[in-house]
Amino acid sequence: MTDNEKIVRDFIAAWSNLDPGELVDYFTEDGVYHNMPMDPVAGREALATFISAFLNGWEQTDWEILNLLADGDTVMVERMDRTVANGKPVDLPCFGLFQLRDGKIALWKDYFDMTTYINALS
Repeated sequence: MTDNEKIVRDFIAAWSNLDPGELVDYFTEDGVYHNMPMDPVAGREALATFISAFLNGWEQTDWEILNLLADGDTVMVERMDRTVANGKPVDLPCFGLFQLRDGKIALWKDYFDMTTYINALS
């Protein structure tokens, strides 16, 4: 396993802790998180605010890695994110593309169907 693969695996596992501060520590100071249905969020302060709001209402989450490919500073992960939000279970297929720099996430693009998420909560 490469260092970058381990970092991304640890980051994905850390989501189960529901701790925005812990999650933001995985990013570079100028790190970017782009949930593809939304606008990108850049910088640790903005990331902390965004992730805190994103986790609002989440009671638990477990992200299962289905497939992972790593090549240098690029790591690609197919996942099934299983979350309980506002008392409702959400199973959300996702694909994440990570670019790492010096052991931190510089860019994370996450692809998923927002309608699947919204419908599960309604």
